[in-house]
Amino acid sequence: MFGISRRTLCKSIALRNAERAVPSLVRCASTASGSKFAKFDWEDPLNMDSLLTDEEKAIRDSANAYCQEKLMPRVLHGWRTEEFDPAVIPEMGAIGLLGPTIQGYGCAGVSNVAYGLIAREIERVDSGYRSTASVQSSLVMHPIYEFGSEAQKEKYLPRLARGEIIGAFGLTEPNHGSDPAGMETTAEDIDGGFIINGSKTWISNAPVADVHVIWARCKWDNKIRGFLLEKGTQGLSAPPIKNKVSLRVSLTGSIFMDNVRVRQDSLLPGTKGLGSAFSCLNSARYGISWGVMGALEDCVARARSYALERHQFQRPIASFQLIQKKLAEAQSEVAIGLLASLQVGRLKDQGLLAPEMVSLVKKNNCGKALHHARSVLDILGGNAASDEYHIARHASNLQITNTYEGTNDVHALILGKAITGIQAFAN
Repeated sequence: MFGISRRTLCKSIALRNAERAVPSLVRCASTASGSKFAKFDWEDPLNMDSLLTDEEKAIRDSANAYCQEKLMPRVLHGWRTEEFDPAVIPEMGAIGLLGPTIQGYGCAGVSNVAYGLIAREIERVDSGYRSTASVQSSLVMHPIYEFGSEAQKEKYLPRLARGEIIGAFGLTEPNHGSDPAGMETTAEDIDGGFIINGSKTWISNAPVADVHVIWARCKWDNKIRGFLLEKGTQGLSAPPIKNKVSLRVSLTGSIFMDNVRVRQDSLLPGTKGLGSAFSCLNSARYGISWGVMGALEDCVARARSYALERHQFQRPIASFQLIQKKLAEAQSEVAIGLLASLQVGRLKDQGLLAPEMVSLVKKNNCGKALHHARSVLDILGGNAASDEYHIARHASNLQITNTYEGTNDVHALILGKAITGIQAFAN
């Protein structure tokens, strides 16, 4: 049904699009005064659809079909059991959802906007699934593509794109989260290779990763560089972190490195300081800004359906002003957040991106998604406690998406420095 290339992604849903085509928002409705207005679509309040290319729409619809048909039926079982389904990664790879912006190496080579649309559709089901895909695409494939040797690209990227192997990104440490510059993991230069020592924590995909992108401080010049460590290397272990209350359908773990000896070609030669790691994070943060809007969209749609069906005082609760206010405010933030991410994606594609733009949409969209997911959760009353309504699951996940890859406050300080010119982190 789906393929890995852009052309196949488009063709795969062309017939379905034609069959279910609906009139667009250019349809006009006459008013008593003779004025004409477009028909308002509550699911796309600002008509973002009109700003997408045909290819981007095709990719979005292809991702939506996969996520709703394949991921949605699994999500409650995964959430309840805290089990990761290893089939998810090769399934995503088979339809071109992994590393989709990379040119060549078996990747689709689509726009950054298309990548954002994919993240939105995956997180419409669950943030854990999107986290799994984001790590593979932005935090593992991206650094190999940007900073790796040609041999490293040829060795890893095609298999990562197909989902044959899984990757993890080791930056966060037990004592260094928002302050990665204090990193304690070290790399020592020895004859023919390196010895890596240290630990990482809260690392998505770590327990099942075949290759780990590990960031370490190099003893010979004190600079931070990236290294590729493969599963099974002596001294390397990655136990899972269990009993999470969020992101339960994805795996999270620690990484311990005890005198891990690797060859010279494990070094990502293009990495030059912490800025290289931050470039990976910026790619992932951009995708997160889209993804959380997908989660909030699902919350709004489910709360709306519930409010229309649930009756109190002899009428649907959707008729109450407070309910309508919650829905209106939440869906307004969806529309605004998506347009902001769309603009950032367009600028990224044009080579006009500033890192602060990513901080802005990551901060704004994650914070708004969390706030309004909690708000519409109230519409369910006592039923909010049931995972069968899905909104509580989203709200729990969104607590963590608001935290990882730069907390809301950290991104505020990044923007504050850009506005004032004053560094506040070390005050």
